Amino acid sequence: MRDAVTAFASVLIAWAAIGAAPGFAQQAELDSGAITPRVDSVFAEYDRTDSPGCALGVIRDGELIYARGYGMANLDLGVAITPASVFRIGSTSKQFTAAAVVLAAQNGELSLEDDIRKHLPEMPDYGRTITIRDLLHHTSGIRDYIGLMYLSGLREDDWFTDGEVVAMVARQQATNFEPGSEHLYSNSGYFLISQIVKRATGMSLREYAQEHIFRPLGMTHTHFHDDHKEIVAERASGYAPARGGGFRISMTTLDMVGDGGVFTTVEDLLLWDGNFYEPRVGGDELVQTMLQRGVLTGGDTLSYALGLGHAMYRGLPTVRHGGAWVGFRAQMIRFPEQRFSVICLCNLAAANPTELAEQVADVYLADLLEPEQAGPATAATSPDDPPIELARDELARWVGLYRRLDGDSYLQLEMREDKLTLAADAGYELVPLAEDRFRLAGIPVQIHFAVTEDGSRMTVVQRGGRRAYDLVEAAKYSAAELAAFAGTFHSEELDSSYRIYIAEGELKVLRGRGDPETLRPTVADEFMLAGARVTFERDVRGRAGSFVLNAGRVRGIRFVRIDGE
Repeated sequence: MRDAVTAFASVLIAWAAIGAAPGFAQQAELDSGAITPRVDSVFAEYDRTDSPGCALGVIRDGELIYARGYGMANLDLGVAITPASVFRIGSTSKQFTAAAVVLAAQNGELSLEDDIRKHLPEMPDYGRTITIRDLLHHTSGIRDYIGLMYLSGLREDDWFTDGEVVAMVARQQATNFEPGSEHLYSNSGYFLISQIVKRATGMSLREYAQEHIFRPLGMTHTHFHDDHKEIVAERASGYAPARGGGFRISMTTLDMVGDGGVFTTVEDLLLWDGNFYEPRVGGDELVQTMLQRGVLTGGDTLSYALGLGHAMYRGLPTVRHGGAWVGFRAQMIRFPEQRFSVICLCNLAAANPTELAEQVADVYLADLLEPEQAGPATAATSPDDPPIELARDELARWVGLYRRLDGDSYLQLEMREDKLTLAADAGYELVPLAEDRFRLAGIPVQIHFAVTEDGSRMTVVQRGGRRAYDLVEAAKYSAAELAAFAGTFHSEELDSSYRIYIAEGELKVLRGRGDPETLRPTVADEFMLAGARVTFERDVRGRAGSFVLNAGRVRGIRFVRIDGE
């Protein structure tokens, strides 16, 4: 791919632009031509003609000092990624939705303090006002619509409309928590904002953003993509790894926008980045409003603002937001004090643009960054140790069910074809680095094991954090005992029924038109279902009369038995 990829900015331009700024990479490095090769090396695994990849943009003082594509925008046609390639950016879109609703407030068309039921009267009264600002800060408690649609039995490739999503969200009789009391990321909030903008202004979110944001800033290759049949010039296709190697197409037919849906380029995002320093759209009021962090009813201040998150990276403040949807991954990190930003847009589901963008920042801001902390919290992002060979029994010693210490989530490890595997639909192999240390194949995560007095403990290590899990004894049931859970159960909130039955000594679930899924026992009367937690409640006969389903961004969905005797 080195011959196929186009370099947007030459090395000489990058040297001249960077060298003018004290505190950036030292002049000696610039003169030696070390910067560009180091940046390119970050993307070396994608720099091929047979792989999807990423577009990179590096901005300093409003100038695109380096931009390049790595990998292919379209594997069918052999089209390479360039800085002009158009990517879907997933939840990185949320900042544009936030900007649109703030501009609508500035124009007097709505207020961020409006009760959402003023614009969406079909939404239930949950006993506490939910404002547009609650939606923006993810403090509304409204259940995530993507999770709801999946739990209702729709498959990944099923198509549904905005109206069906509004109806699903409005059918929810409860929220995940009391509005304002917690922060839980929910795509429903930003999708509902798209509907509020449409009802308050008479224009779709696409039209409103085009008129008030994209056209004034000259972002001619950016739009909210609310018609999946629309032709988009220079569009990059999305991909995911295929079983057995290679790639498969990963796109969507869904037309929801607000929570995502922006198509854009590195070159256009340069113009958006500049608006935060010299606002041509919305003025200083827009910028300051978007950067305002949420505050919970208990008084805690969030790191999340309006479609943007505040964070520290190696001692420097950043403003950022990532995105992930189907085969696309995106990250835009701004270092406001340095007037420096990194944009990384990828068309491969396995890519990690956050780590890639941070590694690029490491090169340019080397003289300003604090040293990375040593130890387990960063072990997963240090260069990988070479894998080692372990015998089957050395791998099998870690098989079992692990429960998170600070929550009710579980991870199941099992042996598949003599490989230790994290149980999931496709499974993720644990590649051994030592007898008690592994990395997940294709994912920048390490798993460490330790034997404690009361059993084994597993620690999942990712960049910036770690989560501990203890080995627990999974409940065991005879065929007669499993029969108590079999039946047909219905949820009014999902307008969906689950049929639970026994097959091959296991409980299976059939929902919608999907394939049967396995209910894996955890503790007594509790099972895992594709990452969700299912807790049964028995009736006076000892039979399961109902169950409650908790699935991350969707909590407390109740199903009741409907098959009578």
